[in-house]
Amino acid sequence: MGENEFGIREGEVRTELPARFDASLYFIGRIRTPWKARKDCPKNARESEEVCTIEVDLRFVRALECVETCSHLIILYWMDRALRDIVVQVPAHYGKARGTFALRSPMRPNPIALSVVRLIGVEGNRLKVVGLDCLDGTPLLDIKPYFASTDSVPEAVVGWHAG
Repeated sequence: MGENEFGIREGEVRTELPARFDASLYFIGRIRTPWKARKDCPKNARESEEVCTIEVDLRFVRALECVETCSHLIILYWMDRALRDIVVQVPAHYGKARGTFALRSPMRPNPIALSVVRLIGVEGNRLKVVGLDCLDGTPLLDIKPYFASTDSVPEAVVGWHAG
């Protein structure tokens, strides 16, 4: 995606990125969604009831053992088409500048996204899920079981959003 797709809004601030990366990782699959352009994606994953497919690379299919027993999963993915040098953003739906680390925007130094999805079914290396908000072909980083007992924090507050 690049600058033309994401654009820079008035009030946004860019920074210079480090010269080299500090770590490496493996994409363990791809996420298939109906969304081809950023403007088509839901603003957040909970806004969509679309059934999407997570395709896990065949070399990791054994890691899916028992995943079918989970009602919900945490999906970590790499927003590979997002800008990475924006430190202050002006979300269109809020219209006020906020620091990148106070937002859930895909534009961040390491464009890692997280969604809690409802698992519909597993067919070999494919998981059918509801609750994603990414572009078709987005690289998959990890899959983890969602534990309501430890992952939910009902008293959590995002102060700027609460107002």
